[in-house]
Amino acid sequence: MSAPGGAPGGGGGGDADGGGGGRYGEAVFRPEQAGEGERIDFGALAYDDITLARLRALGAGPGWRCLDVGAGTGTVAHRLLDEAGVDSVLAVDRDVRFLARRAVPGLDVAEADVTAPDFAAGRGRFRLVHARFVLMHLPERERLIRTLARLVEPGGVLVLSDAVDLTSDRAGSDGTPYALAMRAMWRGLRAEIGTDVSWVPSCPGLLRDAGLTGVAAEIHVPPLVPGSPISRFWADTWQRGRAAMLATGLIDDEGLDEAIRYLDSDGCAALSAGMLTAWGRKAATGAVAP
Repeated sequence: MSAPGGAPGGGGGGDADGGGGGRYGEAVFRPEQAGEGERIDFGALAYDDITLARLRALGAGPGWRCLDVGAGTGTVAHRLLDEAGVDSVLAVDRDVRFLARRAVPGLDVAEADVTAPDFAAGRGRFRLVHARFVLMHLPERERLIRTLARLVEPGGVLVLSDAVDLTSDRAGSDGTPYALAMRAMWRGLRAEIGTDVSWVPSCPGLLRDAGLTGVAAEIHVPPLVPGSPISRFWADTWQRGRAAMLATGLIDDEGLDEAIRYLDSDGCAALSAGMLTAWGRKAATGAVAP
């Protein structure tokens, strides 16, 4: 789905190196927690315009049958229907409470775990398969990318977006509360639920390895402006992930509170995490891949 602090649609436990004993939506970011839908929507407000522009540039429009994995609150699915004019969207999430509240014609909702071995069984093929901020929380990413690629019809496109960390590796040099909070967040989420963004720059190569062609990628970094959706998203994410962040020992309560205040200050001069979007097409029937 929908926001770099996580998408509730994945499932799965820790990553391949043993990190993370929980699952997104259980150990942290529980969907039943008050305000969780709003937190996800802040992230969507920061990234949806970029996502929709890319999907439309790739051809999403009338006649397209689409699959949105980890659909969150359904903002991308709704805009594909309303703005791109696609025929239908199957929105899949491990918890569909937010999707069920926003039913519209053309939107089908399925509660499912993309990590399940039979996830692709019986779903047919789609002109567009999209997953945003999902794979970064899951193990076996190469297998999952191959699974998603199999769901793409000939001539269709697979589009994957995940977070890229542009800040926390500088925490030791600049030592600002913001940089320390970002570092603590990524380390805490990795320990708690297996979140890992270190592999994300390799996503284009993984799409090629899955047999897709015309692979390309881009990065978008939303500006950190006081009161902006992305600033509010990070502040809320840090509040909800406070225990995991403090457990890293990289930051204390006072430092985290200072980092949250910094996000809403005129003195804020930092980079948010970015969103890397990579895409590739399945060769049309009869075509020969280069």
